[in-house]
Amino acid sequence: MHVLESFNKEGMISFIKSHPEFVDTAIKLALKNKQPYSWRAAWLLWSCIEKNDKRIFPYISMIIESIKDKKDGHQRELLKILYIMELEEDHEGFLFDFCVGIWEKTNSSPSVRFNALLMIIRIAKKYPELYKEISLLLQEPYIAPLSPGIKNAVARIKKEHKLS
Repeated sequence: MHVLESFNKEGMISFIKSHPEFVDTAIKLALKNKQPYSWRAAWLLWSCIEKNDKRIFPYISMIIESIKDKKDGHQRELLKILYIMELEEDHEGFLFDFCVGIWEKTNSSPSVRFNALLMIIRIAKKYPELYKEISLLLQEPYIAPLSPGIKNAVARIKKEHKLS
């Protein structure tokens, strides 16, 4: 997809918005591991789609299935796409466990860990019994490796959701 190497971000977004027929191509590329294009396709999609974008729904299962074999930055972009989509209960269970696994890997990129935490919190809003597990995940050993900005965001999340 030449647009991923030819334009700046605004140019790429403009191209996709004016050529919606390329959204499917971008989704299929985002599911692959052809770097740097697959990561870039996911990044571009997140910038172009709307909440519960109907073009993404047919691919949700494939996105969830493909996410586990991606590197941190690519996982982050796919999580950002999934975060704005309405997920089925089956997807939420797998995604919750997967995101807990990402969060627990303290050597992973802080940005992918934070996006995993956002997904964990989003799912827990539907299933409040999960908040006890989340409280354990927000202990110091998991937070210590984060950047100062992400630590502040986690502190706000803890306060907002009354997590200790």
